[in-house]
Amino acid sequence: MSDPVLVAEEIYKSFDDAGREVKVLKGINLSVQKSEMLTITGPSGSGKSTLLHILGGLSRPSSGQIRLKNSDIYNLGETGIARLRNRSIGFVFQFHHLLPDFTALENIMMPALIDNGHSGQGYIKKRAMEILERMDMADRHDHRPGELSGGEQQRVAIGRAMINNPEIILADEPTGSLDVQTAETVHRLFSDLHRNYDQTFIIVTHNESLSEKADRRVRLAGGKIE
Repeated sequence: MSDPVLVAEEIYKSFDDAGREVKVLKGINLSVQKSEMLTITGPSGSGKSTLLHILGGLSRPSSGQIRLKNSDIYNLGETGIARLRNRSIGFVFQFHHLLPDFTALENIMMPALIDNGHSGQGYIKKRAMEILERMDMADRHDHRPGELSGGEQQRVAIGRAMINNPEIILADEPTGSLDVQTAETVHRLFSDLHRNYDQTFIIVTHNESLSEKADRRVRLAGGKIE
């Protein structure tokens, strides 16, 4: 077996609540292989989203290490972490966080433009259009988020996560705000991207249908992996 793409070692996370220490994560160890689709399940308040944010460099652990391709991401400094997030990690959230004044195409292009400026803009636009075509949304490329359905907005958010060819995509309840039929469309899209792009996914979800499609699932309870 090849080296894992992402490793979490002895991750602890506590918060201060009016002088009282609240322990959210209590020694999480997790290893994710390249091209694996992993889901994280568990009851509300078990620390799923907190763990995902730590895995993605959005929130520092109280102690422990996160290694992406054998590099401890929290030793990189804030600028290094921000660069790594943009280049190597794609994020998909329950609420899409699209830029309302930009088209679907422009929203997908944005992370690549931030990383490269306007150099290579022609290539970035071409790749963004290819992603939209993969998602059956090429005819919606010039629509702004307010002109798109919830499912279409989520597909744009997934495309935005894909644009920089990240090592890993982290998704936090990606179908939580969608109806059953639209959620199933997004599930099929994840499976398609996983199969055709060898994309690595870590997905926090309550959705059993999505979890059943994963290569592996882990369950959090009380801040620990059961």
